[in-house]
Amino acid sequence: VQLQASGGGLVQAGGSLVLSCAVSGRTLDHAATGWFRRTPGKEREFVAAIRWIGGRTLYADPVEGRFTISRDNAKNTVWLQMNSLKPEDTAVYYCAAGPGMRKGVAAYHFWGQGTQVTVSS
Repeated sequence: VQLQASGGGLVQAGGSLVLSCAVSGRTLDHAATGWFRRTPGKEREFVAAIRWIGGRTLYADPVEGRFTISRDNAKNTVWLQMNSLKPEDTAVYYCAAGPGMRKGVAAYHFWGQGTQVTVSS
């Protein structure tokens, strides 16, 4: 399974960005795709996840109501729409694939490279 994240950039506080994650080689064993983020000196933090079948979603509390995760099964792509961005959202964002929709890093077996999101105040 290979994942390719893109869409990061610099945005002012209150602005929006859309991240994309193109997934190839996915099988039924990789039922969920998630987004995580990491800032220097911190552990990788769960952001959101979605199941390919059914589209059920899961969000971390800090982004609930501001971020929306979605997927297109035909395009094997997952998006993360990020609205009302805050400086504390600044991080490297990663997408990952795993067998279940969990918040733990260990639940995801395949990871893409990160994409930098910087929110200026």
